[in-house]
Amino acid sequence: MWRILVRNSFLISFFRLTLVLILFLMVGPATAGALTETDKSVRSIVSGIVSYTRWPSLTGQPKLCVYASSHYTHALSNEEGQNSGLPYTPVIVHNDREALAATCDAIYFGSESPAKQLELISQYQGRALLLISEQNPECAIGSAFCLIIDRDQVRFSVNLDALTRSGVRVSPDVLMLARNKQHG
Repeated sequence: MWRILVRNSFLISFFRLTLVLILFLMVGPATAGALTETDKSVRSIVSGIVSYTRWPSLTGQPKLCVYASSHYTHALSNEEGQNSGLPYTPVIVHNDREALAATCDAIYFGSESPAKQLELISQYQGRALLLISEQNPECAIGSAFCLIIDRDQVRFSVNLDALTRSGVRVSPDVLMLARNKQHG
Protein backbone atom coordinates (compact mmCIF):
# COMPACT_ATOMS: atom_id res chain seq x y z
CA MET A 1 0.00 0.00 0.00
CA TRP A 2 2.78 2.48 0.96
CA ARG A 3 4.63 1.83 -2.34
CA ILE A 4 1.51 2.56 -4.35
CA LEU A 5 0.92 5.80 -2.46
CA VAL A 6 4.53 6.95 -2.95
CA ARG A 7 4.46 5.97 -6.64
CA ASN A 8 1.17 7.82 -7.23
CA SER A 9 2.47 10.89 -5.38
CA PHE A 10 5.60 10.84 -7.53
CA LEU A 11 3.55 10.48 -10.73
CA ILE A 12 1.28 13.38 -9.75
CA SER A 13 4.29 15.60 -8.97
CA PHE A 14 5.94 14.61 -12.25
CA PHE A 15 2.71 15.34 -14.15
CA ARG A 16 2.44 18.81 -12.53
CA LEU A 17 6.07 19.62 -13.30
CA THR A 18 5.59 18.53 -16.91
CA LEU A 19 2.45 20.65 -17.21
CA VAL A 20 4.23 23.71 -15.77
CA LEU A 21 7.14 23.26 -18.19
CA ILE A 22 4.78 22.94 -21.16
CA LEU A 23 2.93 26.11 -20.13
CA PHE A 24 6.22 27.97 -19.63
CA LEU A 25 7.44 26.93 -23.07
CA MET A 26 4.18 28.05 -24.66
CA VAL A 27 3.71 31.34 -22.78
CA GLY A 28 7.37 32.30 -22.18
CA PRO A 29 8.23 33.33 -25.77
CA ALA A 30 4.98 35.30 -26.12
CA THR A 31 5.63 37.40 -23.03
CA ALA A 32 9.40 37.70 -23.55
CA GLY A 33 8.93 39.82 -26.67
CA ALA A 34 6.42 42.18 -25.06
CA LEU A 35 7.74 45.65 -24.31
CA THR A 36 6.59 47.52 -21.24
CA GLU A 37 5.49 51.15 -21.46
CA THR A 38 8.86 52.21 -20.04
CA ASP A 39 10.64 50.08 -22.68
CA LYS A 40 8.60 51.78 -25.37
CA SER A 41 9.34 55.24 -23.96
CA VAL A 42 13.09 54.57 -23.81
CA ARG A 43 13.03 53.20 -27.37
CA SER A 44 11.03 56.19 -28.58
CA ILE A 45 13.32 58.77 -26.96
CA VAL A 46 16.53 57.12 -28.16
CA SER A 47 15.09 56.69 -31.66
CA GLY A 48 14.04 60.36 -31.68
CA ILE A 49 17.46 61.58 -30.56
CA VAL A 50 19.20 59.45 -33.20
CA SER A 51 16.73 60.53 -35.91
CA TYR A 52 17.43 64.21 -35.31
CA THR A 53 21.21 63.81 -35.14
CA ARG A 54 23.51 64.38 -38.12
CA TRP A 55 27.01 62.97 -38.47
CA PRO A 56 29.40 64.90 -40.75
CA SER A 57 30.41 61.99 -43.00
CA LEU A 58 27.82 59.28 -42.40
CA THR A 59 25.79 57.80 -45.21
CA GLY A 60 23.01 55.42 -44.28
CA GLN A 61 21.83 54.46 -40.83
CA PRO A 62 24.09 55.10 -37.85
CA LYS A 63 25.32 52.13 -35.84
CA LEU A 64 24.12 52.32 -32.22
CA CYS A 65 26.20 50.18 -29.89
CA VAL A 66 24.14 49.25 -26.84
CA TYR A 67 26.03 48.01 -23.79
CA ALA A 68 24.64 44.70 -22.55
CA SER A 69 24.53 46.21 -19.03
CA SER A 70 21.55 48.33 -20.10
CA HIS A 71 18.14 47.54 -18.65
CA TYR A 72 16.69 48.28 -22.11
CA THR A 73 18.89 46.18 -24.40
CA HIS A 74 15.89 44.29 -25.73
CA ALA A 75 13.86 47.44 -26.33
CA LEU A 76 16.71 49.17 -28.18
CA SER A 77 17.65 46.23 -30.36
CA ASN A 78 15.76 44.44 -33.04
CA GLU A 79 16.08 41.02 -31.46
CA GLU A 80 13.97 38.24 -32.91
CA GLY A 81 13.89 40.03 -36.27
CA GLN A 82 11.59 42.82 -35.06
CA ASN A 83 13.10 45.87 -36.74
CA SER A 84 10.05 48.09 -36.20
CA GLY A 85 11.59 50.84 -38.32
CA LEU A 86 14.49 51.69 -36.02
CA PRO A 87 16.45 54.71 -37.30
CA TYR A 88 19.72 52.98 -36.39
CA THR A 89 21.42 49.62 -36.68
CA PRO A 90 21.72 48.17 -33.16
CA VAL A 91 24.82 46.28 -32.04
CA ILE A 92 24.98 44.76 -28.55
CA VAL A 93 28.43 45.12 -26.98
CA HIS A 94 29.73 43.69 -23.71
CA ASN A 95 32.87 45.75 -23.16
CA ASP A 96 34.93 48.67 -24.48
CA ARG A 97 36.97 46.44 -26.77
CA GLU A 98 33.82 45.27 -28.56
CA ALA A 99 32.52 48.85 -28.77
CA LEU A 100 35.78 50.05 -30.34
CA ALA A 101 35.88 47.13 -32.78
CA ALA A 102 32.28 47.78 -33.87
CA THR A 103 33.13 51.37 -34.95
CA CYS A 104 29.95 52.76 -33.43
CA ASP A 105 28.40 56.04 -34.54
CA ALA A 106 26.47 56.23 -31.27
CA ILE A 107 26.83 54.48 -27.93
CA TYR A 108 24.13 53.74 -25.38
CA PHE A 109 25.65 53.12 -21.95
CA GLY A 110 23.95 50.99 -19.32
CA SER A 111 25.56 50.81 -15.90
CA GLU A 112 28.94 52.19 -16.99
CA SER A 113 29.98 55.08 -14.75
CA PRO A 114 30.53 58.59 -16.16
CA ALA A 115 34.29 58.06 -15.59
CA LYS A 116 34.16 54.82 -17.60
CA GLN A 117 32.25 56.67 -20.32
CA LEU A 118 34.99 59.31 -20.49
CA GLU A 119 37.63 56.61 -20.73
CA LEU A 120 35.94 55.10 -23.79
CA ILE A 121 35.28 58.51 -25.35
CA SER A 122 38.98 59.33 -25.21
CA GLN A 123 39.71 56.24 -27.32
CA TYR A 124 37.30 57.46 -30.00
CA GLN A 125 39.02 60.84 -30.48
CA GLY A 126 38.67 62.32 -33.93
CA ARG A 127 35.35 60.64 -34.71
CA ALA A 128 31.85 62.06 -34.42
CA LEU A 129 30.12 60.06 -31.70
CA LEU A 130 26.68 60.45 -30.11
CA LEU A 131 26.61 59.30 -26.47
CA ILE A 132 23.49 58.38 -24.50
CA SER A 133 23.38 57.00 -20.95
CA GLU A 134 20.68 55.54 -18.73
CA GLN A 135 22.64 55.68 -15.46
CA ASN A 136 24.14 59.17 -15.40
CA PRO A 137 21.57 61.29 -13.51
CA GLU A 138 23.78 64.37 -13.07
CA CYS A 139 24.73 64.38 -16.76
CA ALA A 140 27.73 66.58 -15.93
CA ILE A 141 30.43 64.39 -17.53
CA GLY A 142 30.37 61.53 -20.00
CA SER A 143 27.33 61.30 -22.24
CA ALA A 144 25.68 64.12 -24.14
CA PHE A 145 22.17 62.75 -23.46
CA CYS A 146 21.19 61.18 -20.15
CA LEU A 147 17.92 59.36 -19.66
CA ILE A 148 16.15 59.93 -16.38
CA ILE A 149 13.89 56.99 -15.66
CA ASP A 150 11.60 57.33 -12.68
CA ARG A 151 8.99 54.58 -12.39
CA ASP A 152 6.92 54.88 -15.60
CA GLN A 153 8.20 58.34 -16.52
CA VAL A 154 11.12 58.72 -18.91
CA ARG A 155 12.75 62.03 -19.69
CA PHE A 156 16.23 63.14 -20.63
CA SER A 157 18.72 65.87 -19.97
CA VAL A 158 21.45 67.26 -22.18
CA ASN A 159 25.09 67.97 -21.40
CA LEU A 160 25.77 70.78 -23.89
CA ASP A 161 29.56 70.66 -23.33
CA ALA A 162 29.69 66.95 -24.16
CA LEU A 163 27.36 67.49 -27.13
CA THR A 164 29.60 70.27 -28.49
CA ARG A 165 32.66 68.00 -28.25
CA SER A 166 30.82 65.03 -29.79
CA GLY A 167 31.21 66.17 -33.40
CA VAL A 168 27.53 65.53 -34.21
CA ARG A 169 24.82 68.09 -34.87
CA VAL A 170 21.48 67.69 -33.12
CA SER A 171 18.31 69.51 -34.08
CA PRO A 172 17.45 72.36 -31.69
CA ASP A 173 13.96 70.83 -31.40
CA VAL A 174 15.45 67.85 -29.53
CA LEU A 175 17.28 70.16 -27.18
CA MET A 176 14.02 71.96 -26.42
CA LEU A 177 12.35 68.61 -25.59
CA ALA A 178 14.88 68.08 -22.80
CA ARG A 179 13.08 70.82 -20.90
CA ASN A 180 9.81 68.85 -20.84
CA LYS A 181 8.96 66.83 -17.76
CA GLN A 182 7.97 63.59 -19.55
CA HIS A 183 8.24 62.05 -23.00
CA GLY A 184 6.60 58.99 -24.36
